[in-house]
Amino acid sequence: MSVFPRRHYTLRMQSGGLELGRRTLVMGILNVTPDSFSDGGRYLSRQAAVQRALDLVVAGADILDIGGESTRPNSDPVAPDEQLERVLPVIEAVRESSDIPISIDTTSGEVARKALDAGANIINDVSSLQFDEEMAGVAADSGVPLILMHMQGKPKTMQVSPTYASLFSEVIAFLEERIAFATRNGIQRTQIIVDPGIGFGKNIHHNLLLIRDLELLRCLDRPILLAASRKRFIGTILDRSEEDREVGTAVVNSFGIAAGAHIIRAHDVEIHKQVAVMSDALREAV
Repeated sequence: MSVFPRRHYTLRMQSGGLELGRRTLVMGILNVTPDSFSDGGRYLSRQAAVQRALDLVVAGADILDIGGESTRPNSDPVAPDEQLERVLPVIEAVRESSDIPISIDTTSGEVARKALDAGANIINDVSSLQFDEEMAGVAADSGVPLILMHMQGKPKTMQVSPTYASLFSEVIAFLEERIAFATRNGIQRTQIIVDPGIGFGKNIHHNLLLIRDLELLRCLDRPILLAASRKRFIGTILDRSEEDREVGTAVVNSFGIAAGAHIIRAHDVEIHKQVAVMSDALREAV
């Protein structure tokens, strides 16, 4: 396995700088939803969601990614009011006991704005500012770090025979265009993180290529988030259920870190913190 250079970046947050590249950061997933593919329905109550968030912090998460809308294949949009009812109590409760960076996983400008007001620090928009025209303004006005992800189509239809004439050319061109759109709307390029969108409008072969050759995204000169935890392609290859994909996810993340990923997004933070630390040690061995 080749190891590729990883650039260092510092993104601004109100609570201080977010250092990316010195070590791999682990983003813990908290889906406050009834229908997310892996943990849907487990953390719908405020008590369960808050406890899960605090457990992720104790397990070593560097960032919490909190979302109230599933974007799994075939999913439908969730109204902003319902998303806010799910996520705001959790963000507020976490903020009472921890200063961990919180990412709000939403495509809604209203949800992002109110989540930031409640204490979130980062916007994670899987639509890359395409689904809600208000989102760019929220990101620009707040100045927080923004994650832009590649997706072919929309969650409802994205896995219906996805095809590419040139996979990396199209993914990179899409992300560069969305970065350009963001900067035209007042968002600083230096505040943007990119995500290749594993499983979002990709088949198994597309996902494997994107992970193996992730270093090709370095041409964008932005930090890279790899979000492959427990995804369907891993289960298909290994013939494993959603909850039995940590070994496959660990292999994926180790390849991604070798290829230059700055952040890995994970359900099981305790395991993937170890993956990050071990992969970083291998990266730095001389």
